[in-house]
Amino acid sequence: MEKTTTFPFRYTAFAISVAGFAVSLPLSIWLGSGYLFPLVFGALSALGVWDLKQRKHTISRNYPIMANFRYLFESIGPEIRQYFIQSDTEERPFSREQRSIVYQRAKNVLDKRPFGSQIGMYEEGFEWMNHSITPTRLATSDFRILIGKNCDKPYNASVFNISAMSFGALSANAVLSLNTGARKGGFYHDTGEGSISRYHRQPGGDLVWEIGSGYFGCRHPDGTFNPEMFERNATLDQVKMIEVKLSQGAKPGHGGILPGAKVTPEIAEARGVSVGEDCVSPPSHSAFSNPVELLEFIDTLRTLSGGKPVGFKLAIGHPWEWFAIVKAMLDTGRKPDFIVVDGGEGGTGAAPIEFINRLGMPMTEALLLVHNTLVGTNLREDIAIGAAGKITSAFNIARTLALGADWCNSARGYMFSLGCIQALSCHTGHCPSGVATQDPRRGQKLDVALKSERVYNYHKNTLDALQNLLEASGLNHPSELGPEHIVRRVSKAEVHSYLDLFPFLEPGALLEGKTGLRVFDKYWQAAQPDTFEPPEFIRALRETKLR
Repeated sequence: MEKTTTFPFRYTAFAISVAGFAVSLPLSIWLGSGYLFPLVFGALSALGVWDLKQRKHTISRNYPIMANFRYLFESIGPEIRQYFIQSDTEERPFSREQRSIVYQRAKNVLDKRPFGSQIGMYEEGFEWMNHSITPTRLATSDFRILIGKNCDKPYNASVFNISAMSFGALSANAVLSLNTGARKGGFYHDTGEGSISRYHRQPGGDLVWEIGSGYFGCRHPDGTFNPEMFERNATLDQVKMIEVKLSQGAKPGHGGILPGAKVTPEIAEARGVSVGEDCVSPPSHSAFSNPVELLEFIDTLRTLSGGKPVGFKLAIGHPWEWFAIVKAMLDTGRKPDFIVVDGGEGGTGAAPIEFINRLGMPMTEALLLVHNTLVGTNLREDIAIGAAGKITSAFNIARTLALGADWCNSARGYMFSLGCIQALSCHTGHCPSGVATQDPRRGQKLDVALKSERVYNYHKNTLDALQNLLEASGLNHPSELGPEHIVRRVSKAEVHSYLDLFPFLEPGALLEGKTGLRVFDKYWQAAQPDTFEPPEFIRALRETKLR
């Protein structure tokens, strides 16, 4: 290949910088006019020399100085798209319209819209709620569901609560604000698997204590479950329920680690680990290894807590594993008081892109599977179901309850109420709103008195909006919502209610073998109550490509 002898155009910025420095420095000395231009041209020249000498970025070596503008614009690309390019209804991951309604309700300002809907009502996937000619008039929007009705200490929960977010993922002031708002509004605040911190305790709001595979707040030094420590925390009046986390929607089966450098004295205090020690959440639990042991563990926690409701949270993956748990319930008579279904569209501070995008069942299908299985085995009336997955509005709540849930949780919705701007920098520690950071210089700027009021407002105004929907539909309580109330467009010329679109089992149908659904026909009989292992025919398939 012939070597180019002309001066490369891509070096123009570097050449101008060097020339500018060479000219401006003596001129500044001669004229005594200051050194602004020599400093600017000198800095650019130094940057160009660095670009040429370094070996990490080929683009920088080929385009000294100019390549840095490319990296700058790439770094602010999400913000450019979010604020100047995306439409109001484009969800990436939450649309401007979804965020705006949270901000407006949190600030107690007008959340009305003029001139009609911006949503394409004739596009596939559009959903709506049927109304009634005879609306009702309800006295309150403080809708509640009793959880753990067979427990000594059942809990009357709001139908809209704060989903699991740990102290350590969120700043101290964010946790204080969430719990203060929850206390004022009478709804619960899930601790996340980071356990109960001083910032959860201080305001006094209701807590659901999430127990993950790291057993933070109830662990021995080797990371195994510590019943004595559990009992001390679980019997606190502020703790209303205990939730065993089997998996979460954003990164099911992944586990996690908080590096020792980020384990401050306050985080160590909450989690029961040493300051500066890596905080590890294994992918699976050590307190149980099969469905029967899981249910025994739940019974143990219920006893140690003094009779409070105990359940588990899971993202649905292999159907036979979920069926194995239900079969264990039938065989042993042991049951959780509640199950929280976490959809694959759930969020997290940090997870591999494949986990976020392609692992775990979305909430709609997961909730339907859990609800149908419990109905089909006559267990549904004894086990309450919560659900989480991009729930921010009253309609989101209504459609989720219509699919079979009893209540809903939201994490990112309440983050928006705190002032989160979806900067997508949760994993960097540089959250601009002070919500998802452990940098005290950022987190302390979040005003607890103001933001806790906005958390309260968001909850109240969202439930007020749900009340309006229920009244317009002729209903008296969210528990009356069913699949007949929600309609989805499946094509330009065809719509179906959830009742016709999705399968719903009759009570006991699964026990009688009359489901007519392939997932049950294929995996229910093969699932075993004493193991999470795959059925024999699945194991055989894994040994060959000849299928």
